[in-house]
Amino acid sequence: MMQIGLIGIGAGAAAALLFASVTSGSWLSVILFYLAPMPIMIAGLGWSHWSALIAGVVAAAALGSIFGISFFFAFLAGAGIPAWWLGYLAMLARPVTAGPANEPALEWYPPGRLVIWAAALAALIVVFAIPNFGLDAESFRNGLSTTMSRMLAIDIGPDGTPATKRLIELLVVVIPPAAAVLATVTSLVNLYLAARVVRFSGRLTRPWPQLSAMTFPPTTAAALAIAVVLSFLDSIVGIVAGVLSASLFMAYGVLGFAVLHAITRGINSRPFLLGGAYAATVVFGWPVLALCGLGLIDTMIDLRGRVARRRGPRAPT
Repeated sequence: MMQIGLIGIGAGAAAALLFASVTSGSWLSVILFYLAPMPIMIAGLGWSHWSALIAGVVAAAALGSIFGISFFFAFLAGAGIPAWWLGYLAMLARPVTAGPANEPALEWYPPGRLVIWAAALAALIVVFAIPNFGLDAESFRNGLSTTMSRMLAIDIGPDGTPATKRLIELLVVVIPPAAAVLATVTSLVNLYLAARVVRFSGRLTRPWPQLSAMTFPPTTAAALAIAVVLSFLDSIVGIVAGVLSASLFMAYGVLGFAVLHAITRGINSRPFLLGGAYAATVVFGWPVLALCGLGLIDTMIDLRGRVARRRGPRAPT
């Protein structure tokens, strides 16, 4: 128990330093800021969720005591609780019987559900920030517009040009869903890197999952469809639904990568195909839409199963 507490305190201190680096204003600090949840996840994956919980509370308390109560709640809601919860879920397992001799085994929490949780938590983080700008659609847009104009030093008053006003209007529409996508990606990247670190150290008790076999619950597609329909409402509900739609689309983009890994298995040019897909997504961004479509198609028609049956049995890679 002493080790769990000490690891939690150390991870909390590291997370607080990474989170507080954003106050320096440098570009490098932005990267460090987004890596703040990783020490908490490392503590949760390598020691226990109690260690991760201690890390989250210690980091939030340290930030709150130095920078004020706003930093306390910002870290706790935006990094501490999501990192602890994802680490907790990743190490969940239940006993099952496997094999002809009914040998005891463990069934671990599915990676697909971890991706959905990361998307849901990312949407909640953005939704919780909406009241800071307004409680209805009009006041939210006005508040975010004013904030963006101040940050970019753009005049949107009577003397502002139509081009600058259109730019701010575009940013007001784009920023909430873009923030949800970014939060989803950073949560998943942090979880992946934390798992790699813990696995390298030999403390990861969970077997590494076959990510190419990842699936989503059947209700996920229905939730995405409902969120997309509601996002067309000209109200705060529409804004919230747009945020959820963006995070779920990003989740299906991750599923699309899993499908791509599975259907390209055995192809000689597989490394170039996968490398090109990853590079194009990172550089241009928009190819993720094709991967979202690929993930949705697999959900509807079991594309991986069709390709596997046509190809025949093959050793997993």
